[in-house]
Amino acid sequence: MADTWLIVGLGNPGPRYAQTRHNVGQLVADELAGRRSAAFRQHKANARVAETWLRPGAAKLVVAKPNTFMNVSGGPAAGLARFYGIDADRIVVVHDELDIPFDTVKLKSGGGHGGHNGVRDVAKALGTPDFVRVRVGIGRPPGRQDPADWVLDPFGSAERTALPILVADAADAVEQIVDEGLVAAQQRFHAPRP
Repeated sequence: MADTWLIVGLGNPGPRYAQTRHNVGQLVADELAGRRSAAFRQHKANARVAETWLRPGAAKLVVAKPNTFMNVSGGPAAGLARFYGIDADRIVVVHDELDIPFDTVKLKSGGGHGGHNGVRDVAKALGTPDFVRVRVGIGRPPGRQDPADWVLDPFGSAERTALPILVADAADAVEQIVDEGLVAAQQRFHAPRP
């Protein structure tokens, strides 16, 4: 049987949050499903799921968007992992990252949650932090703006121009992790830009 991977795009539900910085993980999930014309459907694990393949004959992808708010993303992620029989080393969580500049993608496996409540809840629900993270940089807020407000704001106009490329890069990173492994993907995405 083909290798199966669970890709979880973190975010908040509903139109109010759809285009906010905190929802970039779900935008990447949409990109991954859209590249394969895979439709999302409701799943009993309280998530929307698109089942597809990396390419014919390659790994199966279960692309998921929890229906819950960010801070309680763990339940749906763990429920899907159980349902599909997927171990933590085959789970990729895609999320926004304040401590990485906008328009940058960083990849890692395991480690702490860096103050990200969605990642914290997924680690708690899975019982391990040892899953892959695709960290999509949104940068820190300007001036004294509260980071909690910043992540819930829509992307600015200059960011919106670059956003499709950032989302595509993060989706490319997910595909490369599944196809060639984390180290190969890190070598590509962590390399200095020409």
